[in-house]
Amino acid sequence: MDRKRLPSLVLVSFIFGAGWIAAILAASITCAQSPAGNPTSNPPNIIVIFVDDLGYGDVRPFGETKYPTRRLEQMAREGRRFTDFVVSSAVCSASRAAILTGCYHTRVGIHGALGPSSQLGIAANEVTLGELCKSRGYATACIGKWHLGHQPQFSPNRHGFDYFYGLPYSNDMWPFHPDYVDLPADAAARKRGYPDLPLIENDRVLNPQVTGPDQARLIGDYTDRALTFIEQHREQPFLVYLAHSMVHVPLFVSEGFAGKSEQGLFADVMLELDASVGRILDSLHQWGLTNNTLVVFTSDNGPWLSYGNHAGSSGGLREGKGTSFEGGVRVPTIMWWPGKIPAGSSCDELASTIDVLPTVAGLIGAKLPAHPIDGRDLSPQMFATMDQPMPESPHPYFYYYYGNQELQAVRDRRWKLMLPHEYRTLGDTEPGHDGKPSPYRQVKLELSLFDLKSDPGERENLIDRFPAEAERLLLVAEQARVDLGDRLTERPGQGIRPPDRVAKE
Repeated sequence: MDRKRLPSLVLVSFIFGAGWIAAILAASITCAQSPAGNPTSNPPNIIVIFVDDLGYGDVRPFGETKYPTRRLEQMAREGRRFTDFVVSSAVCSASRAAILTGCYHTRVGIHGALGPSSQLGIAANEVTLGELCKSRGYATACIGKWHLGHQPQFSPNRHGFDYFYGLPYSNDMWPFHPDYVDLPADAAARKRGYPDLPLIENDRVLNPQVTGPDQARLIGDYTDRALTFIEQHREQPFLVYLAHSMVHVPLFVSEGFAGKSEQGLFADVMLELDASVGRILDSLHQWGLTNNTLVVFTSDNGPWLSYGNHAGSSGGLREGKGTSFEGGVRVPTIMWWPGKIPAGSSCDELASTIDVLPTVAGLIGAKLPAHPIDGRDLSPQMFATMDQPMPESPHPYFYYYYGNQELQAVRDRRWKLMLPHEYRTLGDTEPGHDGKPSPYRQVKLELSLFDLKSDPGERENLIDRFPAEAERLLLVAEQARVDLGDRLTERPGQGIRPPDRVAKE
């Protein structure tokens, strides 16, 4: 097969088939805006536990063997694992924008990881999971890492959350970032890289200068705040979005878990996160809420592999955080709702964090946003019984954008086409150690086709054996470019909504 000829074939198909693509776009938007659920007299509580940089192979229900994660094992025994669950993009802010809006991150204009100097944030006209739940009378809490803009107008309190406690962005965005630890001890020199890291409660800075010992208390503090919120609002429906700062580097663990795993700091942190999950589940049992609470456990992206023994595992998937390979975008996910979700089950169909918002909308009877979203209702995949075939994925196709609006891959339920682009990799470089990363190198990827059902590790490029599948997915890539653009082909995108910016004084 002549690979150079593929793009021209697609361009001809696109020019003469624009009506077909427009029809697909219209059908996609209509389907995404049609929740399957109906209003209920006793709407469920919703808890979303969103871990930072947790790899596919970092918990025992997905293959980890070096340390136990007993409470997550309990969740899996009593709930459903989702084994092909992906994020919109393998980086912090973009992934958070997606789970909270039900949209591809590029649709809402949030790319990469917003830092302390960023003037961007989530737009006021976006509808977050918090706002969706509030429309149905829910009490709402965002606890942990926000990372969708640190300016006052972007705070969780102004985007649907009654209560916020946590960090405005990543826990490494402070004067002790690995890029600056070798600077002189003078604080001013380090702060030229990053300012002090604040801990915020609602719109008030609770602690203007977070220290290492403060970070060691974060998992426990976040969990305590979540438990208090659950107790205070147990008589009404509630949403808790618990976005842990760990296992994002720098790693910190509380005194009670230091050395407990005997497998190093990363494993100690994992034990504390697992215990946090257990404390949440125990509180639901304590207050008699287990039969009316959906708990979703997932991650924002794969492991930050350059940190070596302070990074997690992609579980045999290719690469990690910061790439569009499965190691970067496929995350361990468990959904738990005793009596509703079949116990000890799994779903191998394609699903995503962008599906959380429309799924919740269906469960609580909330209206979806008037503007287009990309997520789909996963209720059929959540509730399918063990004696019936698993319903197919609600996503005929899925797009992977990275960087500044760069389309890097498209896939369907089986096939994934990686478009030519540069990606970062350690290659044969020894990973970092004890909090200091090793440098990545940039590698060019040719047009590649992978069969994710037989080769989830993306080892064998099958583009020469299955040219028709590649051509079909190249048409899908054009569909993405029409709607969401592509920097590499200089396509602006018709369906993008810009983020908000801080007004200049």
